Amino acid sequence: MSVDAWASRLNPLVVAVLRSPLHFLLSSALVLLTVTGRRSGRHYAIPVGYQRDGEELVVMVSVAKKKQWWRNYYEPAPVSVRVRGVDRTGRAELVAPGSEEFRALTEQTLRRVPWMRRVFHVEFDPHTGLRTDQLDLLGEEIAIVRIRLEP
Repeated sequence: MSVDAWASRLNPLVVAVLRSPLHFLLSSALVLLTVTGRRSGRHYAIPVGYQRDGEELVVMVSVAKKKQWWRNYYEPAPVSVRVRGVDRTGRAELVAPGSEEFRALTEQTLRRVPWMRRVFHVEFDPHTGLRTDQLDLLGEEIAIVRIRLEP
């Protein structure tokens, strides 16, 4: 069974835990995004890994070509998120691949979370940063969604 198939089967359990008083078991690494479909208007609860910097969340979407939800944020749009057991709202937007912000956020993630280098299939030297060819490859393989939480 593929990793995606396992994730699909586990998602309902993960969603239930993140919504429960036991959220602390997962909420240091995962948030629950509620995304409204661009075409369908349906609401989807999606557990995603994140990094927090104050009132900003950064979500790195691996294997982005196989996922759809992040495409809702080509233009900034409202989003609901459950962070550490608390429901919050914010504005989410896609960070342009190849931009300086994309480079900075990717390098920050690869420094903070070294095992993400394996997930993104990139050799990363924290002293020299990403090479242009690595950045180009990552721009095709991942998406970055920045969420600014509202007070």
